[in-house]
Amino acid sequence: MSNPYFQFKQFTVWHDKCAMKVGTDGVLLGAWASVHGARRILDVGTGTGLVALMLAQRSDAPVVAVEIDEDAVCQARENAERSPWAERITVVQADFNTYSPAGKYDVVVSNPPYFSDSLRCPDHRRTHARHTGSLTYDGLFRGVSSLLSDDGAFTLVIPVEMADNVIGIAHSCRLSPIRRLNVCTKPGGDIRRVLLTFRWGEHLCEVEELLTEVERHRYSDAYIALTRAYYLSM
Repeated sequence: MSNPYFQFKQFTVWHDKCAMKVGTDGVLLGAWASVHGARRILDVGTGTGLVALMLAQRSDAPVVAVEIDEDAVCQARENAERSPWAERITVVQADFNTYSPAGKYDVVVSNPPYFSDSLRCPDHRRTHARHTGSLTYDGLFRGVSSLLSDDGAFTLVIPVEMADNVIGIAHSCRLSPIRRLNVCTKPGGDIRRVLLTFRWGEHLCEVEELLTEVERHRYSDAYIALTRAYYLSM
């Protein structure tokens, strides 16, 4: 049986009630997304609350974490309440397609469902968490474009094969990428994940690359530097 929690340096994430467990995608997003000057932060599809907790650790801003799954909402609330930033994290159960809060956010992040064309797994909760059946990329960007402040930034992590499609959808909402991180897991390997930050208008995009492991179970210096504030072993 897998460990029911994941221990970080300043907080613990319990994930035994959630379909999706703590994983590298979320850690990358939480560590890489900029929170410089953040006033209000929104985490779309928070799951366990991992990314919300990571962003709360390195900012002073209030964080709203939206999640549709009831069990995940309960777990994210428990994780937030046990953290040092309980007073700044609010977990909201809502369908992001109809989410309509008061005010806008200057930092929005999401580790969205992405297996839109793959086979559905038998566990409906895991399917709900991983597939774009309930929240499509179009729906995600429509929602973000209605909630993002004029000087705000939206960051997400996606499979590399979805990058061109997502950038096209963003452009249709008048958003364009300003930062891109191409992630591969082994030397000489293919890019597996892409992290993108979008802002309003047209921009030149700064492109970076990150190798996570130099060999199995040995992290690269760059990955260690990115995640050192969080992982116990770094």
